Amino acid sequence: MKGLILQAFVLLALASSFASAFDPSPLQDFCVAIDDPLNGVFVNGKFCKDPKLAKAEDFSYSVKMPGDTNNPVGSSVTPANVDQIPGLNTLGISAVRIDFAPYGQNAPHTHPRATEILVVLEGTLLVGFVTSNPNNTLISKVLNKGDVFVFPIGLIHFQFNIGKTNALAFASLSSQNPGVITIANAVFGSDPPINPDFLAKAFMLDVNVVKDLQKKF
Repeated sequence: MKGLILQAFVLLALASSFASAFDPSPLQDFCVAIDDPLNGVFVNGKFCKDPKLAKAEDFSYSVKMPGDTNNPVGSSVTPANVDQIPGLNTLGISAVRIDFAPYGQNAPHTHPRATEILVVLEGTLLVGFVTSNPNNTLISKVLNKGDVFVFPIGLIHFQFNIGKTNALAFASLSSQNPGVITIANAVFGSDPPINPDFLAKAFMLDVNVVKDLQKKF
């Protein structure tokens, strides 16, 4: 009997630990986010409006317009998270639209608070993620229209339009506010800058190359 209790305790502890890595489950139907602290209750990073005042607009948003891909990376990410859809607050989910120009890319990045599942609606994308240390294994695949791919939480991943035409993808993420860290921007574009001598040694580059990269970001 004691053995069964111990096993149950361990399982509950593991389940609790796993659950704490994601957005907490809501204890109400919804919690529409508002910026007015005088007329709301603070829950999970946002104030909630009176649920009796909720309306359809709190739960809807349009991403039908293509993003502007006329930029150095040739892609545009249009988010639909709690900042755009207040009704997502506490629900633990969000989405993005990703537009790609020919040979455009969504540069290597991570989502610290979410797993991502992506579906290709138009075009052909090379996608992948890299596993954590010490293996750093690249898991990669070419996706066509209708294909789906999953990027595990926190791992560096990317999407690259390898076609000669525009591409379009939608992704869902397991957080109302998944966050994004674009690797190159974070490393070479931090404010204030990371010491270039340190980065030169870390990346095994000439310090002048690092300084030049920092100027670009």
